[in-house]
Order: sequence, then C-alpha cells, then structure tokens
Amino acid sequence: MANLRTPLVRREAKRLPSMRREAKRLPLHNRLIARQRQWEGLQIVLLALIVLGQFLLTGCSNTPTAVPITPTSTLVPTPTPIPPPPAPDTTASAFLDAWETGDYEAMYARLSPASQAAIDAESFVQRYQNALTTATALTVSHRLQSALQEDNQARVSFELQLDTALVGTLITETVMSLSMDGGQWWVDWDEGLIWPQLREGRYFRMEYIIPARANIYDRAGLGLATEGTIVTIGVIPGQITDETALLDAVASVTDLSPEEIRGRYIAAPADWKVPIADIPAETSVEQNELFSSIPGIYREEKEGRTYPHGTVQSEGKRSDYVAPHVIGWVAPVPAEQLEAYRARGYRGDEWVGVSGLEAWGEDILAGLHGGVLTVVTPAGEEIATAAERPAIPSRTIYTTFDRGFQEQVQQILGGRKGAIVVLDVRTGAVRALSSGPGFDPNVFVGPAGEVGRAQILADPRRPLFNRATQGTYPSASVFKIVTMSAAMEEGGMDPEKTFFYCPGYWEGLGPGSRKTCWETDGHGDINLKDGLTASCDVVFYTVGQTLDGVSSDTIPRFGRGFGFGEPTGLEGVLEESGLVPDPAWKVEAIGENWWVGDTVNLAIGQGYLLVTPLQVARMIGAVANGGTLYRPYIIERIGAAGEEIPEQVTQPQAAGTLPISPEHLASIQEGMLGVTTKSIGTAAHRFAGLSIPVAGKTGTAEVGGPDSVPHSWFAAYAPADNPEIAIAVLVENVGEGSTVAAPLTRQVVEAYYGLPISPLPPQAEEGYVPPSDEEGSEGASASPEADPTPEP
Repeated sequence: MANLRTPLVRREAKRLPSMRREAKRLPLHNRLIARQRQWEGLQIVLLALIVLGQFLLTGCSNTPTAVPITPTSTLVPTPTPIPPPPAPDTTASAFLDAWETGDYEAMYARLSPASQAAIDAESFVQRYQNALTTATALTVSHRLQSALQEDNQARVSFELQLDTALVGTLITETVMSLSMDGGQWWVDWDEGLIWPQLREGRYFRMEYIIPARANIYDRAGLGLATEGTIVTIGVIPGQITDETALLDAVASVTDLSPEEIRGRYIAAPADWKVPIADIPAETSVEQNELFSSIPGIYREEKEGRTYPHGTVQSEGKRSDYVAPHVIGWVAPVPAEQLEAYRARGYRGDEWVGVSGLEAWGEDILAGLHGGVLTVVTPAGEEIATAAERPAIPSRTIYTTFDRGFQEQVQQILGGRKGAIVVLDVRTGAVRALSSGPGFDPNVFVGPAGEVGRAQILADPRRPLFNRATQGTYPSASVFKIVTMSAAMEEGGMDPEKTFFYCPGYWEGLGPGSRKTCWETDGHGDINLKDGLTASCDVVFYTVGQTLDGVSSDTIPRFGRGFGFGEPTGLEGVLEESGLVPDPAWKVEAIGENWWVGDTVNLAIGQGYLLVTPLQVARMIGAVANGGTLYRPYIIERIGAAGEEIPEQVTQPQAAGTLPISPEHLASIQEGMLGVTTKSIGTAAHRFAGLSIPVAGKTGTAEVGGPDSVPHSWFAAYAPADNPEIAIAVLVENVGEGSTVAAPLTRQVVEAYYGLPISPLPPQAEEGYVPPSDEEGSEGASASPEADPTPEP
C-alpha cells in the first residue's frame, strides 16, 4: 500500500520527538510554553489523520459501483478546545504555598523570564533565608485578598504573616505583580514580596535584648550559682625565674600538685600563655601580692557563671563546691539543640543550663529574650522599625538548702561513693542532698577547664552520676519496715504478742534451703517489734513466707504504698523509679513464675528490689510524721519579675498516705527507736551519748557473690520524740549498716543541730582497709546484721 501520510503529518510527526527533547532542557516556565506548542502540533496531526481516514473510507473500493450523485455536506472535524491559562491568583497562590513549605526551587521556577534574568536561583534563596533567619521567623502564612487583571498584566493582593520567635507575629498587606508569557502567568518578582519594606536592597537587622542570667541561692540568699568574675591563672614558661616558688604559689590555690602544674606547661613554647586553672575572684584578690611578685604567673579575667567554693573549713581546706549534682552547670548551646533554642528566641551564642537546676530552670533563670527588628538600607542606615518586643526579666531561684549545712553533709560523705539525703518530715523540703564523689562545676565554664573536664569524664567512680536520686540499690533490712507493716495490717500479727524463735538459721523452705541470720547464735524467742529492732532475719523470713500464703502480691503492694517503685516527683533533677518486683513483673521481665522464695527475699529487702536514697528518706519522713508521703521539693521560691510576675512560693504537697493504722505505725516507731537505744538494737553503740534522740534502721545490702563487699545503709529521723528531719545514708561497698552509714548519720544529726561532730570509728573512716587477719568488721557480740540473700 502506498504511503498514506500527508506531508503535513510527516512533518509534524518528525517534529514531536525533537520538541520533547528541547522541552526537557528548558526551565520550568519555558517547558510549560513548549508543552503548549506540542499540544498545538499534536492537534494538527490528529486533524490530518481524520481527513485522511475519510478519504480512505470513500475512495479505496476495489469494484467501481455507479451511485447517484447527491449533494452532501462536507465533514469538518471539531478541533479540541485549548484550555485557557490558569487565573493569575492560582499562580500567586502556588508561589506563596511553596514559600510556606520552604520550597524555594518551586518558587524560583515561577518567576518571569525577566525576574530570573535579574537574580539567580542561589541569590534568590539566600535573600529569603537571610530575611527569615534574621527575623527569627518560625512560620510563614498568607491569605489572598483580590486579583486584578488587565490584558497580559495582573496584580494579586495578599496578607502576609510571619510568626517569629523573638518579636511576635508580623502581619502586612502587599501586592504581587504577574505577567502573561506563552499562555502562562509568571511572577514579576522584587524584594518587596519578602516584606514590603525590603525593596531596593534593604534588609532586616535584629537587635537582641538578653536579660542577665539570674542567680541560684540557698534559702537565706547565699549564692550557689551566680554571675561573677572568672579568674584564670596560668604560666608563661619563658618568664619563669624561680620555678619552685611559682609551682608552690599556683599549687596553693588550685589543689593541683607541682608535678601536674609543670606537666601542663613544660612542652609549651616559651612565649605561650598556658592556662592552669580557674580560681575564685576573691582568691585572686587575696593572693594578689604573691602572684604579682613571681615572674611567669599571669592572670586573666572574664565575666561568666561561677559556682562558689564552699566556706566550711576542715583540716585547713575549704569544702567542695556546693550541691553540684543539684545546681548543675551551664555551657554553650549544644550544636544538636541549636535550632530548637533559636526557635525559642535565642541568638545561638548564649550559655544555657545543661544539668540540674540550671537546665530545669532555664526559662526562669534566663528570662525571655526581647528584640527590635529594624529595616536597614544597603548603606547600613536604619530607616524603620518592623517590630519589637521587650524582654521579660530573669527570675531568681531560692532553694530549700542551708548552704552551711549542705557543705557539712558533703564533707561528712567525703569522697565515698554514696549519697546522703535529708528531708524536712513536715513538708518534704530537701534540706541537704549530697552524692559522692563530688565535682567542680566550674571546669565546665572556665577557660582553663579542659583538663578538669577530661578528668571528670574519665573518672571510673562516675562523679557526675547523682547517686541520691538516680542510684538504685537493694534496700536490705531498711525494707523490713514495710514488711512489718504488711504483717500487722494483713497478716494478723501483733507487734508485741506474735513471737518467733530464732536459732540463728531458718529452714522454712526445707533443710536444703537453709538460710542464716546475721546473729549466728540466734535471737531466741523474739516478738515482731523486737525483730525489727534487732533486725532478726529469721523473723522476717517467716513473715515473708506467711504473707506469701496470704497473697504473693501483699508485700509488693505495701512496698508501692510506702512510695517505692515510682518517682518521688522531685523537680529539678533526674531521678529513677527503682523497682518493686511482683509476680506479673517477673513473668514479663524474666519469663519465670514467682515463687515463695522471691517473697522471702523481698521481705528482707533483697532479691530484685531496687530503691533510691531519696525514696528511702521520703519513706522515713512519712513514718516520722504520722503517715503522710510528701512530694520532695528543692525549690523554696522563685523571685518576682517586676510587677507583672509575682513571687512563687512552693507549698507542701501530700502525695499519699502510708497503708498502716496509727496504732501499728506507733509500733514501727518504737521498734526504730529501739535500734539506737536498746541493747538488742543494731546501732545502739553508734548513738550512745547523743543528746538528740534518733530512731533508725540499719541495712546491709548484699550485691554480688560471697566475696563482694555489701552496701551500707542507715535510715533515720530526729528528734525521735518530735521529728523534724529524715535522713538516708548509703555508702557503696564498705560493709555493714552500723559500721559506716550509722556513724555518718550521727554526724549529720550533729551538724544539723549545731553540735560538736563526733569522730568516726576506724572502720568508718574514708579509705579504711581492714587488717588482713581481720575476719569481719566487728565481732558478733556488737555487730549489726548482715542481710544474706536467700537463694531462690
């Protein structure tokens, strides 16, 4: 068959592939024009094919046939209508929608050819981003208002809204010009579409108004974190004339050895300034004459956050920095949080709280940044104020601490791994909270702190870890308070009349599962209350087995009722929940069923049980005050910010009530008083002669195999006859409860009431190492309990 394509068809068909290739190489607005032309070419091809088809139908018969000729109408194909171009407001809306989502490429593609010729894509994007960043814009939104079209020109008016982090919401009305090209509308762009005042090369400038960071004080107004002068003391090696004198002078104010100091500058070039340490400004003033007289020493000052050194003297040295685990420290805005802080109105170069109260109270201590957004000409002249918002002043935080007492508590704990918590039993206010070992928070803010930071982070004792609120431990015999409560409330046991027999061991689970009492000679016949005083393990093994017969959930339920297994609600520091195990937990976590041995373990505070020192102090406070579990708090009050924001004072908040009757609680209190006063009490010898009566409970927490050293617990309240404070002392891996924790508790009571501090027994001294021939820390006749861990 002959080639039936007409020249027109062949020509248009040949053009289509090349038109497609050309279209792919064009910018978006040109591609749209190209597609329009492709469509017109395709219409021509289709029309030619229709005509050719008609010709074939009427002229391709093989047998001629005579037919009458009658007039007919000519078949004219109906052309497909060309869709009209979109309305100008559709293009305007698409442009602004792309801005709202940050799609600058799509925005640029909708610019007219003349606009694209005037600004390249990179400059276009930079112009928008600079303006929005400077204005601290968080979101962009718009609302079209009207559109006016005249021939190939159009104007679309719209409302533009910028929500900013620093100066609030900016709203303006402006107009977008558009022009028709190739059947499409394109944006005739100028800088006024970013903001009307930014035409002719003008730009935004933001002046930040940043309040001074507020201080953190103790309850009496003594500084715990303040804005002050940081003094860096250092060495210029080439200027040294008397190295011994220099080393002695620097060592006297830095707690560094001469060898450490020399090691920091020995390899430095002669003319370098080598920072050694940051020292308090008052120390620099006090020692000014000495430092000025020794060549090679230099000092530099800068303003910044400072954490005052303690003032309590001990053995010629001041105490450590006050409550660093609670106060925390500041640092430059972390890189991973930079955008989040900018979204809050921060400039990005501020120092912000990253730990403790500094982090918790960032919005309070830093206030609210203000700013003034101005319009500036290319020559730098401010010509208009676009928006402004005043800063909201920062607010001072007053803690519940007494700085002097807190320092004493830290000295009592010393460098031991452990914690001491002291609470007001009537309110839950934290009077002291110490975690050991401590650290100097100034190394995180001072110019010379790099070495100190590295040492803290590498310390295997983990000084940054807050053992008071985040450390979780078996509570050992301290938990017998809970077990005795459950025995009286749901086990039907009478504190005076329910007796047990202790031969020094227990075979309640069979002879093959014999368990010993810490008193290997046994306590003989002993009632429930005296069992608490003497911390008789056999009594509480039996109680645990009996309560398991009532319900395996009984002791876990009472444990939670005494505040364990959940956070205390203390604000300002991180805390752990601990763990009160029960049958459901064991199945889910371990995949094993609960059995009576688990209850026996729990009855003496061992097994899977984990508590924090803060939780123990809170429980003891509730026992002391008649049964109210208070939510502990560290923030005494927050200062006012002018007249608009008044002072906030924390009110005590009861979080629960112990699940025990007043009569049974009184028996618990009597048993605890006996611990420090009766001959069978496990800590009576530690509190002999103390003028303040103390009620308490020892605990010796087994933490591993037979060769491991247990944790030492003592929990107490004082005065026993009119309770004011509750105390929890925990020292890791040092031995029995009465050996270390009880003597430290006595010192805490003496410090609180201003009494002379009693010397510690040798076994309680920091760093004590028992003689190699010593079988135990104390003889059996005077020794407190050592809670063995029953094997399941």
